[in-house]
Amino acid sequence: MVVADVVGRPDGLARLRAAGAVGPATEVVAVHLDHDAPTGAELDRRLAAAGARAVPDGTTLYVGDYHEAPEVPRRTLVTGGARSGKSVEAERRLETFPEVLYVATGGTREGDPEWAERVGLHRERRPGSWRTAETCELVPLLVEDGPALLVDCLSLWLTDAMDRVGAWDDAMWADGGQAALRERTAELVAAVWATRRTVVAVTNEVGSGWCRRRRRGGASGTSWGG
Repeated sequence: MVVADVVGRPDGLARLRAAGAVGPATEVVAVHLDHDAPTGAELDRRLAAAGARAVPDGTTLYVGDYHEAPEVPRRTLVTGGARSGKSVEAERRLETFPEVLYVATGGTREGDPEWAERVGLHRERRPGSWRTAETCELVPLLVEDGPALLVDCLSLWLTDAMDRVGAWDDAMWADGGQAALRERTAELVAAVWATRRTVVAVTNEVGSGWCRRRRRGGASGTSWGG
């Protein structure tokens, strides 16, 4: 059993996992849940993503007692409007993992200072143990074994896929472009369902701007079938 500040220091739990001190059979109990921690169902959801649970104050814990392990989703889709906190929510769901591959589908945009600033903020937030891959070739990553994947984001992946088949040209779209796009998206969906890796993917919610999404509570996460 490990008793730890899971919400406040998720990096500590990640290091314990990396060192082998926390394994699949280790019960993780969260403590130091003060006013800065979420409450109710939101707390349960965050702890479940970390493979941990909370207990009431004054609880006597017995090492070795059976408790049903929280089910950690293997495939999660995080959606929301622009600037709604989607990336932060996605990162939070993997912050207790000892190793994560951050897949940036946006690539680089030379001469765009605003984009460079956003990329820099993302990198500063992420743990030093995370690696980054700038690519839209998601299927090979999903097919091979490896650490958890954070894909940010599927909207930019789709834009790239549409560019490749000439979706913006009516003639190219009619002359095989639409069929090629369907084939590429179907290949990605099949790879997501078949992968053995934990995957958290981010996508924009079409038609949901920043102000509207803030009123509705920010980014949300959905499990892709467990």
